[in-house]
Amino acid sequence: MTMLDRVTTPAHLRALPSSELPALASEIRDFLIEHVARTGGHLGPNLGVVELTLAIHRVFDSPRDPIVWDTGHQSYVHKLLTGRAAEFTRLRKEAGLSGYPSRRESSHDIVENSHASTALSWADGLSRGIARRGEANRRRVVAVIGDGALTGGMAWEALNNIAGSGQPVVIIVNDNGRSYSPTIGGLSRHLADLRTSPQYERVLQWGKDVLHRTPVVGPSVYDALHGVKRGLRDVLVPQGMFEGLGLKYLGPIDGHDVELLEHILHDARRFEGPVIVHAITEKGRGYPAALDDEAERFHSVPAINPTTGAPITVGGPTWTSTFSSALIELGGRHPELVAITAAMPGPTGLDAFAARFPDRFIDVGIAEQHAVTAAAGMAYTGLHPVVAVYATFLSRAFDQVLMDCALHRAAVTFVLDRAGVTGDDGASHNGMWDLSILQVVPGLRIAAPRDGERLRELLGEAVAVSDGPTVVRFPKGALGEPVPALAQRNGLDILVDQPGADVLLVSVGPFASMACEVAHRCADHGVGVRVVDPRWVTPVPQALVDLIADHRLVVVVEDNVRHGGVAAAVSQACRDAGVDVPQRDLGLPAAFLDHGSRAEVLARVGLTSQQVSRTIIETIAALTTAAAPVPPADDDPAGQAGVGQAGTLATPGGRNLDPLTRTEAPLRSR
Repeated sequence: MTMLDRVTTPAHLRALPSSELPALASEIRDFLIEHVARTGGHLGPNLGVVELTLAIHRVFDSPRDPIVWDTGHQSYVHKLLTGRAAEFTRLRKEAGLSGYPSRRESSHDIVENSHASTALSWADGLSRGIARRGEANRRRVVAVIGDGALTGGMAWEALNNIAGSGQPVVIIVNDNGRSYSPTIGGLSRHLADLRTSPQYERVLQWGKDVLHRTPVVGPSVYDALHGVKRGLRDVLVPQGMFEGLGLKYLGPIDGHDVELLEHILHDARRFEGPVIVHAITEKGRGYPAALDDEAERFHSVPAINPTTGAPITVGGPTWTSTFSSALIELGGRHPELVAITAAMPGPTGLDAFAARFPDRFIDVGIAEQHAVTAAAGMAYTGLHPVVAVYATFLSRAFDQVLMDCALHRAAVTFVLDRAGVTGDDGASHNGMWDLSILQVVPGLRIAAPRDGERLRELLGEAVAVSDGPTVVRFPKGALGEPVPALAQRNGLDILVDQPGADVLLVSVGPFASMACEVAHRCADHGVGVRVVDPRWVTPVPQALVDLIADHRLVVVVEDNVRHGGVAAAVSQACRDAGVDVPQRDLGLPAAFLDHGSRAEVLARVGLTSQQVSRTIIETIAALTTAAAPVPPADDDPAGQAGVGQAGTLATPGGRNLDPLTRTEAPLRSR
């Protein structure tokens, strides 16, 4: 029996003698490498917090003492220690273990949202609620936040409020110098360096820099940073900075020394007020392949060879790599083009641009709001910023998109990677909200390329726009085969044009291949379909409204929630133009979709070629039945023949034909 077999609850862990903890830590690392190598996932962050997680669960009594993980990338060890080791065979697979904390899995998981810099706000709210219940003396709230997440402005807002509340919150700063890649920003980049550096002049130089970069979240921080209440030497270390805010500071300490961590955490638990424990850890610890990955330390990996760390399969070009090369080409032609990311140069494909044009690349840290407004400022000076983020993260900066970019007609291009269903990272990472959220932004133009060639084409068109913001969105993963256009009609690409088509199928972005297959399926059953790709989906092109008027049915299929998406915009545009054509909206439900592969999630919500084809054929059948009532048969004076279940083809003889097979189907009750 392994040690992990014996340790299935935090209570089991607390019962272990300290002498057994190094062996347990080694076993946990071996377990993580073996299992994450098979499924893919966040490997490096978890290898770095093994001892830290052991110490947390030995000192605090989860779930009575709530533990909040920011961002959740580093929660695998926590899952192992709370009884979920057996479920790691299906990590990030459909119906398997989530890659982030999940309330459905365990009472030990508090926060499911994997968006960064939120844990301290959760901790503030939890501690206030516990205090109101009169339990502050018996319970402690623990928040584990990385130095990367600490670059987010929301974290500083929370620190200001935690200090003001005086509640006994234990904030553990997991300082590994990284978020995905090396951490950017005055504070997080140097937390450990400042306390341990023997070079005083180096510390002084950092101080000059940090005064210009650290966000001001309250008068006490302002005073601390400017040395009003303390000497300059004290201000330039984390202790001066945090204690100037009103937070007790402990550290820095070795984040891989369990005995020392336990001692410090016991002190923090006893303290009757907010306290910061600063732990220095090594991302990817114990795995040479991760430590050799200087870019990301195996932050997130696909399935890999556990011995070498090499990917099991090496695919072709991806959407991200295609964007990356296209942006470099544009950068060579447009000296005014600059690229901005929020702590994700590698995942968004901007690392290559940064290497080619280092003076035209900005990484703002985990600070999407700042990125967007700074981009508006750059646009005012004549630059054209390209802000590359995951689609799921743009919602964090909606106000800035609306009021700083759109209101000021700033020429900023937002590139949204991982748009639509991303799958294995779960509900918080599906980029399925952006088309709905952005529809209300005046003057914003949104492009949805269907393949790599259109991505290059539309990115170039977006960068050429000088009178307002633009968006280019694309999904996660490998590129499919190009989908050529048969013709172009007033800016619309016609992909399939069947003679006498009754149905106009509007395909948004990467659904083009499926839409073409749907058209051919429908043709096999006597339903003609014309497939069109608008390319620019917002605002709705007038040419699309004119084309809709020539059809009996319009169907819009999009990789976004149906509520307020492209289909809703098309419907509104048709109503405004007086075009009264029945419409079916096929998209994602307004729900948080469980993790699984992209194909599995799409099948779950009915977005496959077979299911879309059936919907179209059944809708046309219903329209045909409604438009052409059948004369009563001799033995049916009441005229009831031909009235069948919606979704079947009712015939004059009273038989019901399945619209896909054209075979007789039994009558179903209504």
